[in-house]
Amino acid sequence: MTAITIAKPGGPEVLVPETRAVPSPADGEVLIQVHAAGVNRPDVLQRQGKYPPPPGASDIPGLEVSGTVVAVGSDSDTSLVGQAVCALITGGGYAEYALAPVRQCLPVPHGYDMVEAAALPETLFTVWTNLFERAYVVAGDTVLVHGGTSGIATMAISLCRLFGIAIIVTCGSDAKCKAALDWGASHAINYRSADFVAEVMRITQDEGVQAVLDMVGGDYVPRNLACLAPDGRHVSIAVLGGPKAEIFIPQIMQRRLTLTGSTLRARSVAFKGLVADELARNVWPHVVAGELRPAMDRCYPLKDAAAAHARMEAGDHVGKIVLRIE
Repeated sequence: MTAITIAKPGGPEVLVPETRAVPSPADGEVLIQVHAAGVNRPDVLQRQGKYPPPPGASDIPGLEVSGTVVAVGSDSDTSLVGQAVCALITGGGYAEYALAPVRQCLPVPHGYDMVEAAALPETLFTVWTNLFERAYVVAGDTVLVHGGTSGIATMAISLCRLFGIAIIVTCGSDAKCKAALDWGASHAINYRSADFVAEVMRITQDEGVQAVLDMVGGDYVPRNLACLAPDGRHVSIAVLGGPKAEIFIPQIMQRRLTLTGSTLRARSVAFKGLVADELARNVWPHVVAGELRPAMDRCYPLKDAAAAHARMEAGDHVGKIVLRIE
């Protein structure tokens, strides 16, 4: 098979095609003939040498795919062969074939666009586990999410819209704010021209938000805490702005704030399988009904993975970037 590999740590140009053997599924796995693979920020970090794959994972980048099951492990149901699925994986997505744990696969509904299906798993698993489980948001809450036109934030907007949660996002331009509002955000703040803390408090009439989903870290953390209502929850999922923050601990105590966070890639198949079960029950009916689709930016052929990474790094995308296997 053809796969896109990382020749050495560096810029997008280090992504190169390579011929690899088609992998064989072990117990609990399926082999997927890949139709499309999502491009995510962790792929970029892995390419730069900043986010190595966990032990046992493929060195080929790519954390989510859609495609057709063509083989199963010896302990798996052979009726899965021929089914269209999308899957969260620990690596190996930028290839013509990829392995996935059975428990991390979800069925692609008939008629659902396979390229869009490839853009679902990574952001859906991430937003669900962090915003709905760790921050336990419910209908009637208001949340703040940074990076308002990213794949994560646009998925958060979609889920909040479905579950009756108001969502405030921050963006780096008026055009991106408009795009976020058009996608369904309740409010969008241009952080370059306004103080997002002051704007959040104005929007919430000084009550604050129940949760913050933060991908920035650094000096955003104390500002995020200032946006939280009493008993609010702050969830960190990335540190693009820096891994350290200085916070005023009495504020956490006096307002009963919760600081938490998570990473997903290295979690066990058992954990991710439980998340997939929750998504199947609570979210997948909306996918089947056509009510949940990812915001799509651009789709590139697999051979143009370098161009896809360059677009992500430029920061101009709105929604998901996907590679198509032709």
